[in-house]
Amino acid sequence: MKNSIYSFIISASLLLGCQEKQRSIAETDCKSTYMDYSNSDDQITGGVRMIPIETPKGTFYVWTKRVGNNPKMKVLLLHGGPGATHEAFENFDGYLPNAEIEYIYYDQLDSYYSDKPNDSTLWTTQHFVEEVEQVRKALNLNKDNFYLLGQSWGGILAMEYALKYQDNLKGLIISNMMASIPEYEKYAEVLGAQLPPKVYKEIKDFEAKEDFANPKYTELVTKYYYTEHILRKPLDQWPEFVNRAFNHLNPNIYIYMQGYSEFGVTGNATLKGWDVSDRLKELTVPTLMIGGKYDTMDPKYMEWMSTQVQHGRSITANAGHISQYDDPKTYFTGLIKFVKDVDNKTFQQ
Repeated sequence: MKNSIYSFIISASLLLGCQEKQRSIAETDCKSTYMDYSNSDDQITGGVRMIPIETPKGTFYVWTKRVGNNPKMKVLLLHGGPGATHEAFENFDGYLPNAEIEYIYYDQLDSYYSDKPNDSTLWTTQHFVEEVEQVRKALNLNKDNFYLLGQSWGGILAMEYALKYQDNLKGLIISNMMASIPEYEKYAEVLGAQLPPKVYKEIKDFEAKEDFANPKYTELVTKYYYTEHILRKPLDQWPEFVNRAFNHLNPNIYIYMQGYSEFGVTGNATLKGWDVSDRLKELTVPTLMIGGKYDTMDPKYMEWMSTQVQHGRSITANAGHISQYDDPKTYFTGLIKFVKDVDNKTFQQ
């Protein structure tokens, strides 16, 4: 009889313990609304919104897609190019959801998933700054939740936006972009000179003749330069989402603003001479600079940039230009820590 009572007590304790554990798990699940879209207008589209952009040439629509739901931490992603797409950011899906940081993919006007008016009068940094501002308003981003991350050309855009609208920002992230095109061009020559001499001479000969469409030129640049400084893997090992992003690049806007070469801004491309290095001191918003040891952008210069803003921090990944894929551990650990430090008001330089 006594043994039966003991057995009953032990069984009841185990049962209650399991129920309590299940209740605890359920309560934890209920507390997280990160993937809950049920009260959102974009639930039916899975987070996708086409946002109207007012321009002097009419109203056009840009593609955005929200992932997650966090009222305090929302990161708007500005892709590179100009004329590239959000697709180069797709491996963010493997890291930010676990940290419950909301992020928004966004294709700028004339990029693959957005409207393409193909009007070069709209291909200016001034236009794109105002475009970002219209996207911000449409998505209800503000100084209490709005983090802006720009990579490559997106970094230029992010700096220009912050210099005009930093009061709207909670945090700023500049990824793989220097604050000066002339300084970038100087560094490109340093990297070029590290290529095999014969290869570099061939590349420069093609550029001198402006024979950028020559398949041999493309072969040399992709085989010898891209695999060292863009994404540090053999071309046949590049991830599908990066290849898709390159396939979707709009060459018209890219050539108009950047030019043909990876060793600087060519001809009369509109970004030639762009430089805001002496204005970095105007930035008071917490800012993270992300560089890559093997990037096309000088990592030492990226570190220097973090000392010029008023509240800066820098990390250097063991990576090329697409640092989020080359060295995701360093990239995302640093990015997540920055966002959460700013949110928790524990940010230190």
